[in-house]
Amino acid sequence: MPATPPTLNTPPAYPEHALPHPVRRLERPAALVQARALAFLMFDKPDLAAMEAFLADFGMTPVSRTAGQLTMRGSGQAPCIYLARQARRSRYVGAAFTVDGEAELARLEAHAGARRLPAGSIPGGGQGVELVDPAGHLLWLVTGQAALDPLPLRAPLHPLTNGPGLNRRVNATIRPPLEPAAIARLGHVVLQTVDFATMAHWYMRHLGVIPTDVQYLADGSPNLCFFRLDLGDTPADHHTLVLAGGIEDKYEHSAYEVLDLDALGQGHNVLRANGHRHMWGIGRHMLGSQLFDYWYDPDGMEFEHYTDGDLFTADHETHYVPLDLAGIWTWGDDVPPTMGPARNLGTLFKVLRLLRRGALTRQRLQLLARAMSAPPRPWL
Repeated sequence: MPATPPTLNTPPAYPEHALPHPVRRLERPAALVQARALAFLMFDKPDLAAMEAFLADFGMTPVSRTAGQLTMRGSGQAPCIYLARQARRSRYVGAAFTVDGEAELARLEAHAGARRLPAGSIPGGGQGVELVDPAGHLLWLVTGQAALDPLPLRAPLHPLTNGPGLNRRVNATIRPPLEPAAIARLGHVVLQTVDFATMAHWYMRHLGVIPTDVQYLADGSPNLCFFRLDLGDTPADHHTLVLAGGIEDKYEHSAYEVLDLDALGQGHNVLRANGHRHMWGIGRHMLGSQLFDYWYDPDGMEFEHYTDGDLFTADHETHYVPLDLAGIWTWGDDVPPTMGPARNLGTLFKVLRLLRRGALTRQRLQLLARAMSAPPRPWL
């Protein structure tokens, strides 16, 4: 049998106990608290009506909209998964995570300098504290929100799949409704950062998240990490937070779970029919395994539908994978150019500013360029 061509090989994944030289571990600091869930994301938006229309087509349900604020929910019990405030320009403001109770909030006040949130500022009520991460994004830790009654979802269609020797569906059809892909819940947020090591340490310290998969550069240094919540023996998503080292501090995308592949596909149809701008998909990720479909909101921010993701308990060992574009997905359309830095003068000026102030070295720049430059699917 002929050998598999090198272009068809998948990247190696090394368990932490068996790292080859020169791959370096991502050291975990002692955690102040253990976050229980990603509650909601916060944005500034210039046009709340346009955002509400997009998010409704994307599969969210409005809770409230005033002249100054938009609150959206999914079909689960969370009172909010998306919060936008009226502002002159569009930007990601920060994320809110839930913790178990008042003791965790007091610990963050005492040991991290967290600031108490004003009464009435948290959707669904409750109490919380505010921190600011090293890149200037807000991190809210909240507890005591009032749960909503869940919204109805249709039954999943995938258990009825037929295949060779598997005749599960006889004298019946699959006719998924042509409707927005109802959002079950908020899944994860991805942030790019200039200082990966500092940001990773900070979020592990203040959320207690666990590295699931770490991607490293050619010199063995960690540069991207998929973090999951530490829920003990309860299975947690492969990632709830992703930090990626790069040439700026910015929001990359957020992801929202839908019921199944049919919801993903019909939701794609609805978004296209209503004139929204598609980014990438449908395909399947490699790290996390999700089936995905990416869209742009009215201001060009990235939103992902996903389904069928991996789950891990806290005792699952961290794995390490080389960083390259081939690690992003296993099948589907080629990764779009927008997943990497733009090749223009703006990017050049950003790099020069980082080099000048010592936030980026020439060696690290070369390693990043090397990781992102190889064509991930040479046949596409």
